[in-house]
Formats: sequence, structure tokens, C-alpha cells
Amino acid sequence: METTMPDRTSHSTHAVLAALAAALILTVTVGGAASAGETSDHERAREALEAGEILPLRTILERIERDYPGRVMEVELERSREGWIYEIKLLRKGGALVKLEVDARDGAVLGVKSKGDRPPSRDEIR
Repeated sequence: METTMPDRTSHSTHAVLAALAAALILTVTVGGAASAGETSDHERAREALEAGEILPLRTILERIERDYPGRVMEVELERSREGWIYEIKLLRKGGALVKLEVDARDGAVLGVKSKGDRPPSRDEIR
């Protein structure tokens, strides 16, 4: 009988992604209850994903992690005049919070904010 050890990194990554997906659903749903005849935020986000207007959250997080490592604390998907924007809050080493604004269509980081006025360097986030 062959025994294998579980891959903890893979398991924890899947757990984090599942939690973030649930948070995203809550975030876009709680943004405002849809009245009769209106499409809910959650449905609009799902339709945008299916239409190829936005990248999946998993893809965005994998891209962000390379340049901005840290623990993801919150994710929001918002619709602006320019398109869909993922707002991602990261907790970096030392306890500082960093907020990233990411173009949901192509994953480009549009803005980086930290508690202070100056954006953190990539080395500070690590």
C-alpha cells in the first residue's frame, strides 16, 4: 500500500481561493439588493465572466501574487465607467495593508495604495 503526504500548500491555496470566491459573491451581492426586473450584481459579474469581459478571480490572484505577495484579506469586484475593477486588499509582512486596483479585463494593476500616502515598493510587500 502506497501512502502519500497531502500537499498542504495546494490545500491551503484552494481553501483561500474558496473563501475569496465566497467573499466575492457576498461582496457583489450585498452591494445592493436587486429590485424586481433588475439584474443582481452577482449575476452581472457572472455574465461578464462568461462573456469574457473579466478574468477569473483565480487568474487575477495568481498574477498579483507574483509581484505583490501577501495575504489576501478582501476582494471586491466593481463596475465603473471604464469597466470592471477588482479591488484587492493584501496584508503584507509587518502588518501593513495594501490596496490594489486591478483591471478585471486584463489583470493590469491600475493603482496601489498603502496606509501612508506613498505606494509601497515590491520589496516592502514581501
